[in-house]
Amino acid sequence: MKIRILFIPLVLAIFSNCNTKNQQVGNITSKNLTISIPFSSDQIKIKGELGTFSTDITSTEIAPDLEIVSVKLTSAELAVPPRLNLEWSFPSIDVYQFWNSNIRTDKVTYYGNDIHSLASSQVPLISFINSADQNRLTFALSDVLNKINTNTWLREEDSKFYCNIELFSEPHQPIKQYTIDIRVDRRNIPYYKSISESTDWWASMPNYTPAPVPEIARMPMYSTWYNFHQNLEVEEVIKECKIGKKLGLEAVIVDDGWQTLDNKRGYAYTGDWIPERIGNMHAFVDSLHAFDMKILLWYSLPFIGEKANLFNQFKGKYLHHWESQSTWVLDPRYPEVREHIIKTYETALIEWNLDGFKLDFLGWFYADEKTDMTARNGRDYASVNEATDRLMTDIMSRLKDIRPNIMIEFRQPYIGPLMRKYGNMFRAADCPNMEIVNRVRTTDLRIASGNTAVHSDMFMWHKEDPVESAALQILNILFTVPQLSVKLDSIPEEHFKMVKFWIKYWKENKEILLDGDFIPKNPGALYPVLKSSKINKEIIAVYDDQILKIGNPELTEIDVVNAKGSTEIILDFDFDFGKTKILIYDCLGIVQEEHTINIQAGMIKIIAPLSGLIQLKKN
Repeated sequence: MKIRILFIPLVLAIFSNCNTKNQQVGNITSKNLTISIPFSSDQIKIKGELGTFSTDITSTEIAPDLEIVSVKLTSAELAVPPRLNLEWSFPSIDVYQFWNSNIRTDKVTYYGNDIHSLASSQVPLISFINSADQNRLTFALSDVLNKINTNTWLREEDSKFYCNIELFSEPHQPIKQYTIDIRVDRRNIPYYKSISESTDWWASMPNYTPAPVPEIARMPMYSTWYNFHQNLEVEEVIKECKIGKKLGLEAVIVDDGWQTLDNKRGYAYTGDWIPERIGNMHAFVDSLHAFDMKILLWYSLPFIGEKANLFNQFKGKYLHHWESQSTWVLDPRYPEVREHIIKTYETALIEWNLDGFKLDFLGWFYADEKTDMTARNGRDYASVNEATDRLMTDIMSRLKDIRPNIMIEFRQPYIGPLMRKYGNMFRAADCPNMEIVNRVRTTDLRIASGNTAVHSDMFMWHKEDPVESAALQILNILFTVPQLSVKLDSIPEEHFKMVKFWIKYWKENKEILLDGDFIPKNPGALYPVLKSSKINKEIIAVYDDQILKIGNPELTEIDVVNAKGSTEIILDFDFDFGKTKILIYDCLGIVQEEHTINIQAGMIKIIAPLSGLIQLKKN
């Protein structure tokens, strides 16, 4: 393919007065598009039968258009709190899209904007956003321990959004007092900054302090799940890891299947955690460590299967029965249950010399209508949520005492402010061979996870896929930690070269990709452009035909990743970039063109390979 560089003169506005006048319509400014959504704590109504509880609502302004609304319930005597709803509304003015942590990709259908959060799942926050990616109204809830159902919907008759926060929808132990804070942000700032500041707000709370993240948790990894499932073969896994190490992968997550010869994907035999399929686990781990490959081992945290040897030992100490999977869920309110779970991981960590754990199915720790919400009959907690928090806090604390750099991974939907305390790696939910979904899920995680290491779902592809198509699996998750799950010994040579090039590029630019100023543009369009910059370099990945605005005059290096189905890349400079060296690579990392040109303010079009890379370096 002939690669061309064309200059396009700066396009002038058709209506010149749009650049000189500051026209206003109501309280919307057409130049800056600033708006103040009406909101008052007086609007919040409490609906439900309060019983013995009284309520008090107060508001504290933190900054202009930023406030904390506190809702306090008080009872003179211990009482089970009733199911209550906090409700308010606001007009749909300049709202184009929304964001929440739910893993669906639809971010514009207002009828379905809801989130169900608890200690082990999701982020209790909803953000309303305009077409310029500016925050219009973001609200976040301080209670991340208990189950809260939050939903909003658009009412057709008055074009208002109606917000509802449902409290105590699950069984709850008797209490005398309960307080929930609502952080209401109406500032005209980028939506992702509003969400990020909410994340910092949670992290500042004493019981929500996130776990430290070791550097190894931020390195590319290999996963056995998609290419082996439960049919693990020791020598094959070792061989794959050796190949992966040559590609730059630094750890392997050995997923479900190591603990039992049963391969029916159920959990009937789960809970004994004897490595039947691996055999000599210590020797297996040593063989990986011999070429400096770290290992994390999968565990289904709450389950003991009906056919497990330990099943009878915990009879009477189960919360639920998952009939279709032939397994039971342990009740963490029993101290001996918590100690058994923690000791299981401590023993494995010490005896097998592991580097970390992938802990799964934490969301199965919950109370239902059959749960006795009392601290009796051997239980030292009445609340399942509080007992789960104690269990997970103790797991992280005790494992860190043994191995300070312990890695603990959770996958969506087991994410959120408290989950950041329990683990230091969040992975996108399963989306095999779905690069766009992986992009959306990893970006959603990046926005609200602070410095917790965000990992892609394990990317995979068919070995007969064109190499440019296979490369999209990596390019769509470029701003998170890559996890790969293909049979490396059977992919074509050009696929191997492609992976090696992009993993090498990722590692060389890790500090920018993971720690830079991250800008996730237009969630309603599924993030068609992602960019991150640090100091004087910016990396832009483009997934749809877009004009890429370059507005930072401090930049001296710009990388553009062409992750779309066309070859034209258009950059629009707000300033004279000057004498520039341009290198254009294909998806294998082979230089296709090299130019030195003088870039002036305006637009420049570069023709580049599919799944290729453009590098601009200012001389």
